[in-house]
Amino acid sequence: MTKKIIRYILLGIGLYVILATLVIVFYQDDPASMNWRDRESFNNRFISKLDLKSATSIDLVFDKLGSPDLTFAKNSQDNTYQIVFYRTQHVKSDGITTQDECTGILFKNGILLAWGLGALATYENGAI
Repeated sequence: MTKKIIRYILLGIGLYVILATLVIVFYQDDPASMNWRDRESFNNRFISKLDLKSATSIDLVFDKLGSPDLTFAKNSQDNTYQIVFYRTQHVKSDGITTQDECTGILFKNGILLAWGLGALATYENGAI
């Protein structure tokens, strides 16, 4: 009788390990389904891992972070500049997302150019 109980316990633990592993490996985070605190944290982690050397595309950012909270674009000479803002820090509980609650990510012709305070300054001053 005790051998049977031990088998069931080991079987249960084994199934749990398999299911947990499958969830960790195959489950993709969806920013749209996260609450605002989790989404801010997720956005912060993703943005902190950006690398200018890897030629990150705007499509990759949209795939990972979803729709931006704010976005602006302009043409300058033969180039298109787009700055997208993702909420990364809570400032005021008013139901409105503002630029001071976001981190900007600047793209030139769809390729990552800068992010953070430098991205906004570069975009506004036209120093591109």
